[in-house]
Amino acid sequence: MKLSDSLVHNNSILLQAEAQDWQQAVKVGVDLLVKAGVVEPRYFNAILAGVEQFGPYFVLAPGLAMPHGRPEEGVLKTGFALVTLKTPVCFGDDDNDPIDILITMAAVDAKTHQEVGILQVVNLFEDEANFDRLRACRTPQQVLDLINQTTAAAATH
Repeated sequence: MKLSDSLVHNNSILLQAEAQDWQQAVKVGVDLLVKAGVVEPRYFNAILAGVEQFGPYFVLAPGLAMPHGRPEEGVLKTGFALVTLKTPVCFGDDDNDPIDILITMAAVDAKTHQEVGILQVVNLFEDEANFDRLRACRTPQQVLDLINQTTAAAATH
């Protein structure tokens, strides 16, 4: 499932969300996926346990995190949630903090996880200007338009 399709199908875009800390920021995304029937509530605790064990392994770039756990930790089906924060939070990653864009990912297996939406995510953030474009989005449709534009542009290269 493509990132954009998942976000539409699961109604899992939340813009300018409020979070006091990184745990709360992660919970916002997981809660969207729980509500959509993509993951079980225990998926949140699995992500927290992963950070406790490995550090903030899903902080990918300045301002961007992609929280996720393992398929057996409560994933019911593959899906994504996209959250932007009104106020960035710190995950303890000196190079990339603070974070204000989170793409929470759930995949039924490692192969799906790599093939599916990752390509759209890579395309989206390959152009650094898209970080600010995404931060400027105020409606889910603006987010989807941005993702679809970057996917179409990548396809023509």
